[in-house]
Amino acid sequence: MGTSPIADSAARRAGMRRRPLGMLRAGIGAALPRERVLRTGHVLAFSSLINAAFGFFFWIFATHLYDERTVGLSSSALAASLLLTGIGQLNLNDFLVRFVPTAGRRTRRLVLTCYATSMSFSVVVAVAFLALVPVVAPRLSFLLSPVTAICFVVATAGYAVFVLQDGALTAVRLPGWVVGENLIFALAKILLLALGAALGLFSGILLSWAGALVISLIVANSVLIRRGIPRHERERQTVPPPPRMLGYAAADWFGALFRVAAYTLVPLIVLNKLGAEQSAYFAVAWSLAYVPYLLARNMGTSLLAESVRGPERLVEQSLRVLRHSGLLLGGVTVVLVAAAPQILSLFGAAYAAEGTTLLRMLALSALPNLLLSVAIDVARARRRLRWAVALQAAMCVLVLGLTPLLLTEFGVVGAGIAWLVTQCVIAVFLLVSWSRWLVPVAEGSS
Repeated sequence: MGTSPIADSAARRAGMRRRPLGMLRAGIGAALPRERVLRTGHVLAFSSLINAAFGFFFWIFATHLYDERTVGLSSSALAASLLLTGIGQLNLNDFLVRFVPTAGRRTRRLVLTCYATSMSFSVVVAVAFLALVPVVAPRLSFLLSPVTAICFVVATAGYAVFVLQDGALTAVRLPGWVVGENLIFALAKILLLALGAALGLFSGILLSWAGALVISLIVANSVLIRRGIPRHERERQTVPPPPRMLGYAAADWFGALFRVAAYTLVPLIVLNKLGAEQSAYFAVAWSLAYVPYLLARNMGTSLLAESVRGPERLVEQSLRVLRHSGLLLGGVTVVLVAAAPQILSLFGAAYAAEGTTLLRMLALSALPNLLLSVAIDVARARRRLRWAVALQAAMCVLVLGLTPLLLTEFGVVGAGIAWLVTQCVIAVFLLVSWSRWLVPVAEGSS
């Protein structure tokens, strides 16, 4: 016997009341592309946009609560921590994205082993860096006070796991929780920043990062360990690990070191050559311009994760990602370039005066970077690690070689020019050598 339309309507309303989160997820899902590589990429990109939006407000508050010198020193310390994280986490984020999809019942052990390894190594490199601060970065000597030093080490080790959990959540097909953890991190960071400023803590910016990381790690890994991994282990068949898996991890880490060095050493170069105030102007501009870089990286991560499940569609999906991401990045870049002075004025008049041209150069450099990002992930998917390492090494050598020279000639804007020139040179090379890296598997070497 059928039910009446009124009863159906009442049942639907009751279901909506009982499952509001389910309805919200359904609504979001309906707005996403049907292709999974794009859906996952969109979710990860949305996570980056949320993180960037709250990061935008974080630095606005920081620039109003602290002077330029404190912002410059703190941002440089965070850049150093991210550099050490990049070294210490051994690029196991991409390793998890690459191998968790086929790990099956070995997933929990694989994830926890990567966590323990990256945390241990990150602590070692952070302590070693602090011991060398008087020699390599004397302006960061404030890190050597006991409380600040502990927070620096905790932040470095914690951020290593923070990066890895993104890869694990993506690999077990819970990218929505990447959004959640970034939202928690961003909100906690702002609240702790305000608390640090109220207490008059010089290291309030760094302390807020460390505290927010701890909160986010607890929440995200509760979901990953209790829900994501058990479901993945039930649903996915265990595939024997490929030969030379550790060799893949080592080569991938070696290549990632070049990328991390390029991203994190430039702020330290600016600090050493131009001082703390100019470093603050660079830090704010880079935090904004890095958003489209992250969008490209997110789409590449999705491409890598899905290519493991369907390697025969790698070329098709790579072209789809290039077209789709190009439109998305183009829109973000246009906004950053057109509204650069207005956006930077929210941080203060000095930031708008010193950083407008810099922000425009950095934002424009993100467009050719899309090609580099996809090329690296295609090489990873096909286990052509030499190609991936070479591309990242070229980027690192070019940007770190050009930055000191151009800083002398153009001031802080020189760093933006260095990034734009570097990305354009590599993009031209990739376009010319298109047939060497983006061809069907049967025609290319894997």
